[in-house]
Amino acid sequence: MRDTRESRLLLVLLVAVAFALITVDIRGGQESPVDGARQAAAAVFGPVENGVATAVDPIGNAIGAVRDSGERHNRIAALEKENAALKAELGSDDRNRSRLRELDSLLKTAGAGQYGIKGAQVIAIGAAQGFSWTVTIDIGARDGVQRDMTVLNGAGLVGRVTTVGPSTSTVLLANDPDFTVGTRMEKTDELGFATGQGDRPLLVQLLNGKAKVKPGDRLVTFGSAGDRPFVPGVPVGEVVRVDPSGGGLTRNVYVRPYAGFTKLDIVGVVVQAPRSDPRDTVLPQKPKPAPTVTVTVTAKPPADGEQAGEQPQGQAAEQPVRGEAEKPAQDQEQDQAQAQEENPNDQGDATP
Repeated sequence: MRDTRESRLLLVLLVAVAFALITVDIRGGQESPVDGARQAAAAVFGPVENGVATAVDPIGNAIGAVRDSGERHNRIAALEKENAALKAELGSDDRNRSRLRELDSLLKTAGAGQYGIKGAQVIAIGAAQGFSWTVTIDIGARDGVQRDMTVLNGAGLVGRVTTVGPSTSTVLLANDPDFTVGTRMEKTDELGFATGQGDRPLLVQLLNGKAKVKPGDRLVTFGSAGDRPFVPGVPVGEVVRVDPSGGGLTRNVYVRPYAGFTKLDIVGVVVQAPRSDPRDTVLPQKPKPAPTVTVTVTAKPPADGEQAGEQPQGQAAEQPVRGEAEKPAQDQEQDQAQAQEENPNDQGDATP
């Protein structure tokens, strides 16, 4: 339609008529004169609207499903994140409990030996300085750590400090082949030198070739001059094998160390030595042997009328055969009379 004066006039007229009808409809309420026309239009266009709604419902449902799916995905992601956080929290609690036990054991060992220690955590393992068995701890010169200080944990000797940085230090472990420490046997005081053998037991060379030693005997550190690099009394390990004595000047024994070098976590650096040698007081108490069970068997006394050594009931006892001397006198007289009747001419040696 072309934009002319007549078309514009017609448009204004239709708009005016529409406003007039709306005004009449509003003022008329339920008795509006256009209500019939509205119902007729609803009857005509209602099915068309339902059809269009039915046609477009899948699209609307799909849009709603996509929207709800996004919300559910976000909710699932939030729940998974919360679950992971709870698992991490539980794991950290278990880890904290384990570290708390290690720290408690370390403090008990340090207290028994009167060692002044600085607690540390193992943060790395490896050959930091070319050694094959080393660990790195998270304390250094700023914490008072110096070279050639003893390192221990709650179980016993761990090693010695070899390199010190501002905030970290390197520890040479006791099972390294380049590691050697003086040892002393519990009770017998036999001296020796323990050398690391990697993942095998420590090799201890006793200075007394005739020393009496057996599996189960325990060793502690002998100590060094000026308590560097080793303080005395630190538990080293337990003898597991003894080489036969060959009459030499020394004797070799093999010791299982108390410290587990493959699972180190909380350790302590001895920054202050004890005032006196703790001797064997730091060693853990040996478990008490299980009580021996003793069974006592008491013989049953014989019943009335029974004699010792008599055959048990239910077994046939051999009856003794009575000889002639055991027969009563009356029986003997009867036997003699019967013999005379059978042999009347046989008088024997009887005297008239």
